[in-house]
Parts: sequence; structure tokens; C-alpha cells
Amino acid sequence: MVLRSFEGTAPTVHETARVDETAVVIGDVTIEAEASVWPNTTLRGDSGAIVLREGANVQDNAVCHEGCEIGPYATVGHTAIVHAATVGERATIGMGATVLDGAHVGDRSLVAAGSVVTEDTEIPSEHIAVGTPAEVREHVPDSPWTYAGEHYVELAKRHERSSELID
Repeated sequence: MVLRSFEGTAPTVHETARVDETAVVIGDVTIEAEASVWPNTTLRGDSGAIVLREGANVQDNAVCHEGCEIGPYATVGHTAIVHAATVGERATIGMGATVLDGAHVGDRSLVAAGSVVTEDTEIPSEHIAVGTPAEVREHVPDSPWTYAGEHYVELAKRHERSSELID
């Protein structure tokens, strides 16, 4: 992994977090216990703090930039972008989705793959948002996606135990 300071501020990574060797983590970034950062992900905290709360996961090729918070056990899917936004506890940002400045995705909500949550949009807790721009479609009080965080905590532990670089 590439951990790099920016203007004197270095990332903080909890000892139980897993950050892939190919991830890039720069500046004011905090990665809490059991959070995971997957291959080729970029967390660039040069224009505001980035916080991955306990058990959060940011998957392959995703980007987080400028002040953003990824809530406990939340999931940011493959190639998704979260820019200066907040993702609530156990929320899921689908693959290839974009969440823009000032947006807030509520706890246990789902932003569908490929959707774009525009600036300052509020996705209420336990709802699904779909489209470009993303529109709130329906209330989903107990989506299976809210449990993805635990899956990724366990998957990260499996990777930690069994992955090795092969020359």
C-alpha cells in the first residue's frame, strides 16, 4: 500500500484494518478498526478529512476525495466515487455510482449501481435511490445489503491470512 503524508498530515490506519498493497492513501485519512480498502482504491485526503468508520469497506478502483465519511459497516462498491459526501451506517454505494459534494446517503440505504447522487441531495435512511440523477424510489427497511459490511470484515480477514505476493 502507498501511505503518504500531505502537508504534514499522515494517514492513520487502525492495526485491525486491512489496506491492500495496491491502494493509495494520502493525507488526512483515518481508517478505523476492521475497515477494509481493496485493490487500486484511492483515498485522497488533501482537501478535507476522509474517515472510514469501523467495518466500512471501499472496494476495488473506488475513489474517495475531499471531506467524506463512510459510516460503520458501509460499503462503497467497485469503481464508485464519493466526493465530499457522507455515507451512513450500513449504507451501500453500488458499483460505478457517484455521490457528489454535500450529499448524504442515510443509514441502511442503497444507491443503485451506476447512479449519480447530485450535490446536496439527501437520501433518507432505509431507502433505495436509482438513476442519473438518483431519485428515491422506495423504502427498504431490511435490505440484505445492510449486512455486506460484516461479509467484508470476514473476507478481509481471510485475505490477511491467506494472501501472498507471488514473484
